[in-house]
Amino acid sequence: MNLWQKAISYIARNLSIGDPTGWPVQRSYAGAPVNEGSVLALSAAWACVNLLAGTIASLPLMVYRTDARGHRVVARDHPLYRVLHDSPNYEQTAMDFWEGGIAALELRGNLHARIDRTGGRVSALVPIYDPTVRRTKDGVLRYRWTEDGKSYDEPEESVFHVRGFGGSPLGGLSTLAYGRQIFGLSTAINTAAATTFANGMRPSVIISFANWLTKEQRDPFERALEDKFVGSMNTGRPYIAEGGSTVTPLSFTPEDAQMLESRAFSIEEIARLFGVPPHMIGHTEKSTSWGTGLEQQTIGFVTFTLRKRLKRVEQAIMKQLLTPADRAAGVTVEFNLEGLLRGDSAARAAFYQSGLQNGWTTINEVRALENMPPVSGGEIPRMQMQNVPITQAGSDPALPAPTA
Repeated sequence: MNLWQKAISYIARNLSIGDPTGWPVQRSYAGAPVNEGSVLALSAAWACVNLLAGTIASLPLMVYRTDARGHRVVARDHPLYRVLHDSPNYEQTAMDFWEGGIAALELRGNLHARIDRTGGRVSALVPIYDPTVRRTKDGVLRYRWTEDGKSYDEPEESVFHVRGFGGSPLGGLSTLAYGRQIFGLSTAINTAAATTFANGMRPSVIISFANWLTKEQRDPFERALEDKFVGSMNTGRPYIAEGGSTVTPLSFTPEDAQMLESRAFSIEEIARLFGVPPHMIGHTEKSTSWGTGLEQQTIGFVTFTLRKRLKRVEQAIMKQLLTPADRAAGVTVEFNLEGLLRGDSAARAAFYQSGLQNGWTTINEVRALENMPPVSGGEIPRMQMQNVPITQAGSDPALPAPTA
């Protein structure tokens, strides 16, 4: 076991992976507390989690089976299809369940759900929160949590567990914990900016007097300034210079510019933590989200950001929810990415035309991708007649022998 594996194993054994409050450092060096509430209050973090969870939850999660002819078909009659594709439990739709689960996976590093079975088959998945995971002396994983005042202590066969980055059987690593310095700094910057606005922004002018003021003169003057000019609602209110006072406006300072740069950089840092391109959360400085590169950017997002997340969920389902008989029968579970990678109408038309002309797709398969009903004869692959060996060019194709 290398040092990285030992470190992960130590963390997983001694901390509640599902609960970042159990980590030794709960505050960042900037002094701001880091928890789910404070992190999701950051617009960049909210946008990243919302984008990842919403995109994955909106993808159809399909159950496939290999039929007698060796063709892969959608297994709508499989008991797991309804649970994964339609409604995992009585209270949630598939969108609700997967969106909340992926959000937990992104923030805490784990997705947990109680498995309900009927007749040995999975009949429901019910979300559970903050379970403590431990390995017993005989090597079995057990999950302990409290729900509605009732304590549970269940073996791993009763809990569906998708682990995030880290590779430990006890759980994935928490983004909240490992990104606490970035989240804390961003929170501190936002708090400083908000406080500045609440106090009427930075000092915009210098008020000078020809002579030094006494304490008896300065205190009521400052109180009058606070009453009339401090606060965002008083911004722009005119000041009457009297008693020999002069008003000198202050220009945009380097500290102001540094504050803006720090806020922009914190957005990029948070996007980097979640592996999300900044332009996809509305941070288009130095990049564009429009034009001919949009399709390629989407493909890059699917390839480098979504693919590993989708694969984690798919493999967890096939390992924990399918029976040995299902696996022997060729039952698989996959997200359908066709809708995400559709491209524009011209690109789809060229793609379909290539498939139809070269025989690697059929008319009905194309119609299904466009949500159109099948047509008679549309299941037969076709190929253009000119696609023949060069030795046969210019000759009539041989006709089949007549049958009696």
